[in-house]
Amino acid sequence: MPCYRCGARQTDPVRGASPWQRGVRNESQVLICPDCQRLHDLDLDACGTCGSTALICRLGEVECRSCGAVWMARSDTPLSGSTAPPPPGLSAEVEAALNRVLGRT
Repeated sequence: MPCYRCGARQTDPVRGASPWQRGVRNESQVLICPDCQRLHDLDLDACGTCGSTALICRLGEVECRSCGAVWMARSDTPLSGSTAPPPPGLSAEVEAALNRVLGRT
């Protein structure tokens, strides 16, 4: 999954914690690259109880990691504009990676 703001994709992780951050926007889980994390206005959803943006979305629920509040995600919320378009050449890169892994030439 690419960064929702700039479309950058994660590379193979090094040992240790990932510098990428998870967030919730329009009640959908998104990833935020280290460069975009430096921005102050990430436009992420906030908890209605405590105002924290430390949210996770799973199985149709949104949970606040700060206060523990849980609510159902609205399934009818349009997701348009919540992610950046895939970078050009993504399908070619995926095909090349699959060919390397599967030993195709």
